[in-house]
Amino acid sequence: MGKAGAARKLASAAAFGGGGLSLLGAGLYGVLTAEAKLARKTIGEASSDPTPDATGWYGRGRPGPALKIALFGDSSAAGYGVDRVEEVPGALLGSGVAEQGDRRVYLREFCKVGAVSADLAGQIDRALPIEPHLAVILVGANDVTHVTMPSQSVRHLSEGVRRLREAGVHVVVGTCPDLGTIKPIAPPLKQVARAWSRRLAAAQTIAVIKEGGRTVSLGSVLGPEFLAAPALLFGPDQFHPSAEGYRALARILLPSVLAGLGLAPDEEARPETHRGEGVMPVARAAIQAVNEPGTELDGTEVGGNRAGVRGLWVELRHRRRRPQTRGEAPQDAEHGAPSSDR
Repeated sequence: MGKAGAARKLASAAAFGGGGLSLLGAGLYGVLTAEAKLARKTIGEASSDPTPDATGWYGRGRPGPALKIALFGDSSAAGYGVDRVEEVPGALLGSGVAEQGDRRVYLREFCKVGAVSADLAGQIDRALPIEPHLAVILVGANDVTHVTMPSQSVRHLSEGVRRLREAGVHVVVGTCPDLGTIKPIAPPLKQVARAWSRRLAAAQTIAVIKEGGRTVSLGSVLGPEFLAAPALLFGPDQFHPSAEGYRALARILLPSVLAGLGLAPDEEARPETHRGEGVMPVARAAIQAVNEPGTELDGTEVGGNRAGVRGLWVELRHRRRRPQTRGEAPQDAEHGAPSSDR
């Protein structure tokens, strides 16, 4: 089975409740389970110290009404391992949207260290009352290290995106990073984790596009850049990013977050073929995105149709990186949480 076909099968299994074990094989699954336990033991338990909370206001004094962003997911979303709130992804994204979009921003974190895709439902329950304009989701790595069946992971993500879109919330999902570069993960788990995380990322992409969200490949966050400079881009446990690593993560996500909020530059209104952008079937695009970190995929239409004979149509984009925005500490709201005006 080709990679695109496998990704389609995995996404389909998630949609119809399949287990997906056949994609791995029972023997390989057993090896993976044992090696995953060893890797978690090497990484160690997460610190009980609270992660700095990026919830609050950014860009005070800029034009309104304020944009509301909800941040969901796991430790990569929370910024586990850094000490200053200015260094966590939420603060970097809030500051970046405020500066690059010239808007006031209210960002609220719902992410939790150690979260898996099954935890998204509870996070979304808490977020919907504030009526965010856009949600950013970073989840999947813990599903791999805890040996959660990919079909289950994808199903939970798909259901979460569906709920958000039905509530009128735009969604940007950073897909599962390549876990094959993490030092505490030893062979043969390293090779399996790489294949598993990449296939999960492709299946996440297909599921998210189907539900009306957009995705960004995060392979480079735990990929070539990290492999080349692990001491700089990984934290002390060699599993979670360092402050510089989180800046790399935010730099990849920010252009797509701005696009999701309708704040992309005019020159990015259409795909640019000379930059390798274009329209293609989602399964093919999902595999390409896994192999080209930083790639954004968003659903589109061809001839008035969302799908062709090979599945849903998507726009594949390589959005230009924005100048690095310095993360700022959030300001407390003067009058409580923002109103529900959209």
